[in-house]
Amino acid sequence: MESDRAFKNSFPDYSGEALLDSNRKLKEPYQHKIVKSIEKLVKHLEGSFEPDRKDDSIYTGNAGQAFLSLHLHSKFAPAGDDRHLQRARDMLRPCLQRLTGSRVSFLCGDAGPLALAAVLYHKLGKLERARGYIESLEDMCDRVCSDSSLPDEILYGRCGYLSALIFLQHNMGEDCVSKEVVAGVVEAILKSGEAMAKRERCSYPLMYLWHEKAYLGAAHGLAGIYFMLLQVQSPSLQDRIRRQVRPCIDFMLTLRFASGNCPSSLGSASGDKLVHWCHGAPGWVHMFALAFKIYKDKRYLDAARDCAEVVWRRGLLQKGYGICHGTAGNSYTFLTLFKLTEDQRFLYYAVRFAEWCCEYGKHGCRTPDRPLSMFEGMAGTVYFLVDVLDPLNSAFPCFDFQ
Repeated sequence: MESDRAFKNSFPDYSGEALLDSNRKLKEPYQHKIVKSIEKLVKHLEGSFEPDRKDDSIYTGNAGQAFLSLHLHSKFAPAGDDRHLQRARDMLRPCLQRLTGSRVSFLCGDAGPLALAAVLYHKLGKLERARGYIESLEDMCDRVCSDSSLPDEILYGRCGYLSALIFLQHNMGEDCVSKEVVAGVVEAILKSGEAMAKRERCSYPLMYLWHEKAYLGAAHGLAGIYFMLLQVQSPSLQDRIRRQVRPCIDFMLTLRFASGNCPSSLGSASGDKLVHWCHGAPGWVHMFALAFKIYKDKRYLDAARDCAEVVWRRGLLQKGYGICHGTAGNSYTFLTLFKLTEDQRFLYYAVRFAEWCCEYGKHGCRTPDRPLSMFEGMAGTVYFLVDVLDPLNSAFPCFDFQ
Protein backbone atom coordinates (compact mmCIF):
# COMPACT_ATOMS: atom_id res chain seq x y z
CA MET A 1 0.00 0.00 0.00
CA GLU A 2 1.23 3.45 -0.89
CA SER A 3 -0.31 5.11 2.16
CA ASP A 4 -2.94 4.60 4.81
CA ARG A 5 -5.47 6.24 2.46
CA ALA A 6 -4.79 4.78 -0.99
CA PHE A 7 -3.61 1.57 -2.59
CA LYS A 8 -0.52 1.69 -4.77
CA ASN A 9 -1.42 2.12 -8.43
CA SER A 10 0.39 -0.75 -10.16
CA PHE A 11 -1.29 -0.33 -13.55
CA PRO A 12 1.13 0.22 -16.45
CA ASP A 13 1.30 3.69 -17.92
CA TYR A 14 -0.60 4.51 -21.10
CA SER A 15 1.11 3.18 -24.24
CA GLY A 16 -0.90 4.93 -26.95
CA GLU A 17 -3.65 2.36 -27.46
CA ALA A 18 -6.91 3.52 -29.08
CA LEU A 19 -9.81 2.78 -26.74
CA LEU A 20 -12.89 3.90 -28.70
CA ASP A 21 -14.67 2.02 -31.49
CA SER A 22 -16.13 3.54 -34.65
CA ASN A 23 -19.23 4.62 -32.70
CA ARG A 24 -17.02 6.45 -30.19
CA LYS A 25 -17.98 4.00 -27.45
CA LEU A 26 -15.55 1.94 -25.39
CA LYS A 27 -13.95 -0.90 -27.36
CA GLU A 28 -13.82 -4.58 -26.60
CA PRO A 29 -12.55 -6.37 -24.58
CA TYR A 30 -12.97 -3.59 -22.01
CA GLN A 31 -16.67 -3.16 -22.76
CA HIS A 32 -17.53 -6.81 -22.19
CA LYS A 33 -15.84 -6.98 -18.80
CA ILE A 34 -17.51 -3.79 -17.57
CA VAL A 35 -20.97 -4.82 -18.82
CA LYS A 36 -20.67 -8.16 -17.02
CA SER A 37 -19.71 -6.36 -13.81
CA ILE A 38 -22.64 -3.96 -14.17
CA GLU A 39 -25.05 -6.86 -14.58
CA LYS A 40 -23.63 -8.62 -11.53
CA LEU A 41 -23.72 -5.52 -9.33
CA VAL A 42 -27.22 -4.46 -10.44
CA LYS A 43 -28.52 -7.96 -9.68
CA HIS A 44 -27.03 -7.72 -6.20
CA LEU A 45 -28.42 -4.22 -5.68
CA GLU A 46 -31.94 -5.07 -6.76
CA GLY A 47 -31.94 -8.20 -4.63
CA SER A 48 -30.39 -6.71 -1.51
CA PHE A 49 -31.48 -3.08 -1.18
CA GLU A 50 -34.10 -2.52 1.50
CA PRO A 51 -35.71 0.94 1.59
CA ASP A 52 -34.96 2.97 4.71
CA ARG A 53 -37.91 4.99 5.97
CA LYS A 54 -35.49 7.40 7.62
CA ASP A 55 -33.44 8.25 4.52
CA ASP A 56 -35.10 9.36 1.29
CA SER A 57 -32.08 11.26 -0.01
CA ILE A 58 -30.23 10.74 -3.28
CA TYR A 59 -26.96 10.79 -1.36
CA THR A 60 -27.39 7.68 0.80
CA GLY A 61 -31.08 6.82 0.64
CA ASN A 62 -34.00 5.57 -1.39
CA ALA A 63 -34.00 8.35 -4.01
CA GLY A 64 -30.44 7.39 -4.93
CA GLN A 65 -31.70 4.01 -6.12
CA ALA A 66 -34.29 5.80 -8.24
CA PHE A 67 -31.58 8.03 -9.66
CA LEU A 68 -29.51 5.01 -10.71
CA SER A 69 -32.58 3.35 -12.25
CA LEU A 70 -33.21 6.46 -14.39
CA HIS A 71 -29.60 6.29 -15.57
CA LEU A 72 -29.85 2.59 -16.42
CA HIS A 73 -33.02 3.28 -18.39
CA SER A 74 -31.44 6.10 -20.38
CA LYS A 75 -28.34 4.06 -21.25
CA PHE A 76 -29.54 0.48 -21.63
CA ALA A 77 -33.31 0.12 -22.01
CA PRO A 78 -34.59 -0.88 -25.47
CA ALA A 79 -37.66 0.90 -26.80
CA GLY A 80 -40.73 -0.03 -24.82
CA ASP A 81 -38.82 -1.48 -21.87
CA ASP A 82 -39.82 0.54 -18.80
CA ARG A 83 -38.51 -1.85 -16.15
CA HIS A 84 -35.98 0.61 -14.75
CA LEU A 85 -38.52 3.44 -14.84
CA GLN A 86 -40.95 1.33 -12.86
CA ARG A 87 -38.29 0.60 -10.24
CA ALA A 88 -37.54 4.33 -10.04
CA ARG A 89 -41.25 5.03 -9.56
CA ASP A 90 -41.53 2.37 -6.85
CA MET A 91 -38.55 3.84 -5.01
CA LEU A 92 -39.77 7.43 -5.30
CA ARG A 93 -43.42 6.96 -4.37
CA PRO A 94 -42.87 6.65 -0.59
CA CYS A 95 -40.17 9.36 -0.67
CA LEU A 96 -42.67 11.83 -2.06
CA GLN A 97 -45.11 10.97 0.74
CA ARG A 98 -42.50 11.69 3.41
CA LEU A 99 -41.16 15.10 2.35
CA THR A 100 -40.28 16.98 5.52
CA GLY A 101 -39.25 20.44 4.37
CA SER A 102 -36.24 20.28 6.68
CA ARG A 103 -33.61 20.15 3.93
CA VAL A 104 -33.65 21.81 0.53
CA SER A 105 -30.80 20.39 -1.55
CA PHE A 106 -30.79 17.98 -4.48
CA LEU A 107 -28.49 15.44 -2.83
CA CYS A 108 -29.72 15.50 0.76
CA GLY A 109 -33.11 17.24 0.80
CA ASP A 110 -36.62 17.40 -0.63
CA ALA A 111 -35.37 18.84 -3.91
CA GLY A 112 -33.94 15.43 -4.82
CA PRO A 113 -37.14 13.34 -4.86
CA LEU A 114 -39.13 16.23 -6.37
CA ALA A 115 -36.71 16.80 -9.27
CA LEU A 116 -36.36 13.08 -9.93
CA ALA A 117 -40.14 12.62 -9.91
CA ALA A 118 -40.57 15.45 -12.42
CA VAL A 119 -38.08 13.85 -14.83
CA LEU A 120 -39.50 10.37 -14.27
CA TYR A 121 -43.10 11.34 -14.99
CA HIS A 122 -41.97 13.43 -17.95
CA LYS A 123 -40.37 10.26 -19.38
CA LEU A 124 -43.57 8.32 -18.66
CA GLY A 125 -45.59 10.93 -20.57
CA LYS A 126 -47.49 12.16 -17.50
CA LEU A 127 -46.76 15.80 -18.10
CA GLU A 128 -49.27 17.37 -15.69
CA ARG A 129 -47.94 15.27 -12.86
CA ALA A 130 -44.37 16.23 -13.77
CA ARG A 131 -45.41 19.89 -13.78
CA GLY A 132 -46.84 19.50 -10.28
CA TYR A 133 -43.52 18.29 -8.90
CA ILE A 134 -41.68 21.16 -10.57
CA GLU A 135 -44.08 23.63 -8.98
CA SER A 136 -43.51 22.04 -5.56
CA LEU A 137 -39.79 22.46 -6.11
CA GLU A 138 -40.21 26.08 -7.18
CA ASP A 139 -42.32 26.75 -4.08
CA MET A 140 -39.22 26.09 -1.98
CA CYS A 141 -37.41 29.06 -3.50
CA ASP A 142 -38.60 31.75 -1.08
CA ARG A 143 -37.28 29.83 1.90
CA VAL A 144 -34.01 29.00 0.12
CA CYS A 145 -33.43 32.66 -0.66
CA SER A 146 -34.54 34.15 2.66
CA ASP A 147 -33.39 31.67 5.33
CA SER A 148 -30.19 33.19 6.71
CA SER A 149 -29.32 29.92 8.47
CA LEU A 150 -28.90 28.09 5.16
CA PRO A 151 -25.36 27.58 3.87
CA ASP A 152 -24.53 28.01 0.19
CA GLU A 153 -22.69 24.74 -0.44
CA ILE A 154 -23.72 21.71 -2.51
CA LEU A 155 -24.71 19.04 0.00
CA TYR A 156 -27.16 21.00 2.14
CA GLY A 157 -27.28 24.57 0.87
CA ARG A 158 -28.46 26.96 -1.81
CA CYS A 159 -26.18 25.57 -4.50
CA GLY A 160 -27.66 22.17 -3.71
CA TYR A 161 -31.09 23.60 -4.48
CA LEU A 162 -29.76 25.33 -7.60
CA SER A 163 -28.36 22.00 -8.81
CA ALA A 164 -31.86 20.51 -8.76
CA LEU A 165 -33.10 23.33 -10.99
CA ILE A 166 -30.21 22.88 -13.41
CA PHE A 167 -30.83 19.10 -13.42
CA LEU A 168 -34.42 19.76 -14.53
CA GLN A 169 -33.32 22.17 -17.24
CA HIS A 170 -30.74 19.65 -18.48
CA ASN A 171 -33.36 16.90 -18.75
CA MET A 172 -36.49 18.83 -19.72
CA GLY A 173 -35.33 22.07 -21.33
CA GLU A 174 -34.34 25.44 -19.92
CA ASP A 175 -37.90 26.78 -19.93
CA CYS A 176 -39.26 24.02 -17.66
CA VAL A 177 -38.23 26.03 -14.59
CA SER A 178 -39.28 29.60 -13.84
CA LYS A 179 -36.58 32.08 -14.83
CA GLU A 180 -37.52 34.12 -11.75
CA VAL A 181 -36.83 31.16 -9.47
CA VAL A 182 -33.39 30.54 -11.00
CA ALA A 183 -32.56 34.24 -10.88
CA GLY A 184 -33.73 34.49 -7.28
CA VAL A 185 -31.55 31.70 -5.96
CA VAL A 186 -28.52 32.85 -7.99
CA GLU A 187 -28.95 36.36 -6.61
CA ALA A 188 -29.13 34.97 -3.06
CA ILE A 189 -25.94 32.93 -3.58
CA LEU A 190 -24.05 35.86 -5.07
CA LYS A 191 -25.17 38.31 -2.36
CA SER A 192 -24.20 35.84 0.34
CA GLY A 193 -20.76 35.41 -1.22
CA GLU A 194 -20.27 39.15 -1.63
CA ALA A 195 -21.18 39.78 2.00
CA MET A 196 -18.84 37.08 3.26
CA ALA A 197 -15.99 38.30 1.04
CA LYS A 198 -16.46 41.76 2.51
CA ARG A 199 -16.61 40.44 6.08
CA GLU A 200 -13.47 38.32 5.60
CA ARG A 201 -11.69 41.11 3.67
CA CYS A 202 -11.02 38.87 0.69
CA SER A 203 -9.24 40.09 -2.42
CA TYR A 204 -11.73 38.18 -4.62
CA PRO A 205 -15.49 38.84 -4.97
CA LEU A 206 -17.18 35.70 -3.57
CA MET A 207 -16.39 33.89 -0.32
CA TYR A 208 -18.37 31.19 1.47
CA LEU A 209 -18.04 29.43 4.81
CA TRP A 210 -19.63 26.25 6.10
CA HIS A 211 -19.86 26.00 9.89
CA GLU A 212 -17.59 29.06 10.00
CA LYS A 213 -14.82 27.25 8.11
CA ALA A 214 -13.55 28.09 4.64
CA TYR A 215 -13.94 24.74 2.89
CA LEU A 216 -12.55 24.53 -0.63
CA GLY A 217 -13.75 21.24 -2.09
CA ALA A 218 -16.75 20.18 -4.14
CA ALA A 219 -19.15 18.99 -1.43
CA HIS A 220 -19.02 21.83 1.09
CA GLY A 221 -16.69 24.37 -0.39
CA LEU A 222 -15.75 26.94 -2.97
CA ALA A 223 -14.94 24.57 -5.86
CA GLY A 224 -18.45 23.14 -5.79
CA ILE A 225 -20.14 26.53 -5.45
CA TYR A 226 -18.17 28.19 -8.24
CA PHE A 227 -18.68 25.17 -10.51
CA MET A 228 -22.44 25.16 -9.99
CA LEU A 229 -22.72 28.89 -10.62
CA LEU A 230 -20.81 28.55 -13.89
CA GLN A 231 -23.34 25.96 -15.08
CA VAL A 232 -26.23 28.44 -14.97
CA GLN A 233 -27.42 28.82 -18.57
CA SER A 234 -29.52 31.98 -18.38
CA PRO A 235 -27.89 34.66 -20.58
CA SER A 236 -29.17 37.40 -18.28
CA LEU A 237 -27.21 35.90 -15.36
CA GLN A 238 -24.10 34.54 -17.05
CA ASP A 239 -22.19 37.79 -17.51
CA ARG A 240 -22.31 38.71 -13.82
CA ILE A 241 -21.56 35.16 -12.69
CA ARG A 242 -18.58 34.77 -15.00
CA ARG A 243 -17.21 38.20 -14.14
CA GLN A 244 -17.36 37.50 -10.41
CA VAL A 245 -16.28 33.85 -10.44
CA ARG A 246 -13.15 34.20 -12.55
CA PRO A 247 -11.00 36.08 -9.99
CA CYS A 248 -12.15 33.54 -7.39
CA ILE A 249 -10.83 30.67 -9.51
CA ASP A 250 -7.60 32.59 -10.03
CA PHE A 251 -7.30 32.71 -6.24
CA MET A 252 -7.92 28.96 -6.07
CA LEU A 253 -5.03 28.40 -8.48
CA THR A 254 -2.65 29.83 -5.91
CA LEU A 255 -3.69 27.39 -3.18
CA ARG A 256 -2.65 24.09 -4.79
CA PHE A 257 0.00 21.84 -3.35
CA ALA A 258 3.21 21.15 -5.29
CA SER A 259 1.95 17.61 -5.89
CA GLY A 260 -1.01 18.90 -7.93
CA ASN A 261 -3.48 18.11 -5.16
CA CYS A 262 -5.74 20.71 -3.59
CA PRO A 263 -6.36 21.55 0.09
CA SER A 264 -9.61 20.77 1.86
CA SER A 265 -9.92 24.18 3.55
CA LEU A 266 -8.07 27.43 4.07
CA GLY A 267 -5.54 27.01 6.85
CA SER A 268 -6.11 23.25 7.02
CA ALA A 269 -3.67 21.42 9.28
CA SER A 270 -4.25 18.11 7.50
CA GLY A 271 -1.90 18.96 4.66
CA ASP A 272 -1.69 17.13 1.35
CA LYS A 273 -3.68 14.01 2.28
CA LEU A 274 -7.22 13.90 0.89
CA VAL A 275 -7.80 12.88 -2.73
CA HIS A 276 -11.61 12.68 -2.83
CA TRP A 277 -14.38 14.35 -4.81
CA CYS A 278 -15.62 15.90 -1.56
CA HIS A 279 -12.18 17.17 -0.48
CA GLY A 280 -9.26 17.44 -2.88
CA ALA A 281 -8.29 17.47 -6.55
CA PRO A 282 -11.12 15.19 -7.80
CA GLY A 283 -13.64 17.90 -6.87
CA TRP A 284 -11.61 20.86 -8.10
CA VAL A 285 -10.99 19.37 -11.56
CA HIS A 286 -14.60 20.00 -12.64
CA MET A 287 -14.28 23.68 -11.80
CA PHE A 288 -10.96 24.04 -13.64
CA ALA A 289 -12.23 22.15 -16.71
CA LEU A 290 -15.35 24.28 -17.05
CA ALA A 291 -13.35 27.45 -16.42
CA PHE A 292 -11.08 26.51 -19.32
CA LYS A 293 -14.10 25.92 -21.60
CA ILE A 294 -15.54 29.32 -20.71
CA TYR A 295 -12.49 31.57 -20.37
CA LYS A 296 -10.02 29.78 -22.70
CA ASP A 297 -7.21 30.37 -20.21
CA LYS A 298 -4.60 27.58 -20.46
CA ARG A 299 -3.75 27.91 -16.75
CA TYR A 300 -7.05 26.25 -15.94
CA LEU A 301 -6.39 23.36 -18.33
CA ASP A 302 -2.93 22.87 -16.86
CA ALA A 303 -4.41 22.81 -13.37
CA ALA A 304 -7.01 20.24 -14.44
CA ARG A 305 -4.27 18.06 -15.93
CA ASP A 306 -2.33 18.30 -12.68
CA CYS A 307 -5.44 17.13 -10.82
CA ALA A 308 -5.69 14.11 -13.11
CA GLU A 309 -2.10 13.06 -12.54
CA VAL A 310 -2.38 13.21 -8.75
CA VAL A 311 -5.60 11.18 -8.89
CA TRP A 312 -3.91 8.59 -11.12
CA ARG A 313 -1.15 8.20 -8.56
CA ARG A 314 -3.22 8.38 -5.38
CA GLY A 315 -6.84 7.80 -6.31
CA LEU A 316 -7.41 4.07 -5.63
CA LEU A 317 -8.89 4.73 -2.23
CA GLN A 318 -9.01 2.43 0.76
CA LYS A 319 -12.29 4.09 1.72
CA GLY A 320 -13.97 2.11 -1.05
CA TYR A 321 -15.40 2.28 -4.52
CA GLY A 322 -18.01 5.01 -4.05
CA ILE A 323 -18.71 8.40 -5.55
CA CYS A 324 -18.18 10.91 -2.73
CA HIS A 325 -14.93 9.60 -1.27
CA GLY A 326 -14.12 6.52 -3.31
CA THR A 327 -12.48 5.31 -6.49
CA ALA A 328 -15.54 5.74 -8.73
CA GLY A 329 -15.88 9.41 -7.85
CA ASN A 330 -12.18 9.95 -8.40
CA SER A 331 -12.48 8.34 -11.83
CA TYR A 332 -14.70 11.16 -13.06
CA THR A 333 -11.54 13.28 -12.96
CA PHE A 334 -10.35 11.33 -15.99
CA LEU A 335 -13.70 11.26 -17.79
CA THR A 336 -13.95 15.03 -17.38
CA LEU A 337 -10.48 15.54 -18.86
CA PHE A 338 -11.19 13.10 -21.68
CA LYS A 339 -14.39 14.95 -22.64
CA LEU A 340 -12.50 18.25 -22.53
CA THR A 341 -9.39 17.20 -24.50
CA GLU A 342 -10.17 13.83 -26.14
CA ASP A 343 -6.69 12.80 -25.02
CA GLN A 344 -7.02 9.02 -24.73
CA ARG A 345 -4.50 8.92 -21.91
CA PHE A 346 -7.29 10.13 -19.64
CA LEU A 347 -9.74 7.55 -20.96
CA TYR A 348 -7.10 4.89 -20.31
CA TYR A 349 -6.85 6.10 -16.71
CA ALA A 350 -10.64 5.89 -16.35
CA VAL A 351 -10.77 2.39 -17.83
CA ARG A 352 -8.07 1.14 -15.48
CA PHE A 353 -9.92 2.55 -12.48
CA ALA A 354 -13.10 0.94 -13.85
CA GLU A 355 -11.31 -2.40 -13.97
CA TRP A 356 -10.42 -1.89 -10.32
CA CYS A 357 -14.09 -1.22 -9.53
CA CYS A 358 -15.08 -4.35 -11.45
CA GLU A 359 -13.27 -6.28 -8.69
CA TYR A 360 -15.71 -4.79 -6.19
CA GLY A 361 -15.11 -6.05 -2.67
CA LYS A 362 -11.84 -7.88 -3.39
CA HIS A 363 -9.28 -5.26 -2.28
CA GLY A 364 -9.97 -5.10 1.45
CA CYS A 365 -11.51 -1.62 1.31
CA ARG A 366 -13.53 -0.30 4.21
CA THR A 367 -17.26 -1.02 4.14
CA PRO A 368 -19.24 2.24 3.99
CA ASP A 369 -22.06 2.99 6.42
CA ARG A 370 -24.54 2.78 3.53
CA PRO A 371 -22.92 0.07 1.37
CA LEU A 372 -25.54 0.04 -1.41
CA SER A 373 -26.10 3.79 -1.64
CA MET A 374 -25.59 6.24 -4.48
CA PHE A 375 -22.82 8.40 -3.06
CA GLU A 376 -21.14 6.10 -0.54
CA GLY A 377 -21.72 2.64 -1.96
CA MET A 378 -22.42 0.26 -4.81
CA ALA A 379 -25.09 2.24 -6.67
CA GLY A 380 -22.64 5.04 -7.39
CA THR A 381 -20.02 2.58 -8.60
CA VAL A 382 -22.54 1.09 -11.04
CA TYR A 383 -23.41 4.60 -12.24
CA PHE A 384 -19.73 5.24 -13.00
CA LEU A 385 -19.22 1.92 -14.78
CA VAL A 386 -22.21 2.69 -17.02
CA ASP A 387 -20.69 6.07 -17.86
CA VAL A 388 -17.31 4.59 -18.82
CA LEU A 389 -18.98 2.67 -21.64
CA ASP A 390 -20.02 5.97 -23.26
CA PRO A 391 -17.30 8.32 -22.01
CA LEU A 392 -18.05 11.30 -24.23
CA ASN A 393 -21.53 11.48 -22.68
CA SER A 394 -20.44 10.85 -19.10
CA ALA A 395 -20.99 13.29 -16.23
CA PHE A 396 -20.46 13.24 -12.48
CA PRO A 397 -23.92 12.44 -11.03
CA CYS A 398 -26.02 15.23 -9.53
CA PHE A 399 -23.17 17.68 -10.04
CA ASP A 400 -22.06 18.00 -13.66
CA PHE A 401 -24.92 18.87 -16.02
CA GLN A 402 -22.98 19.81 -19.15
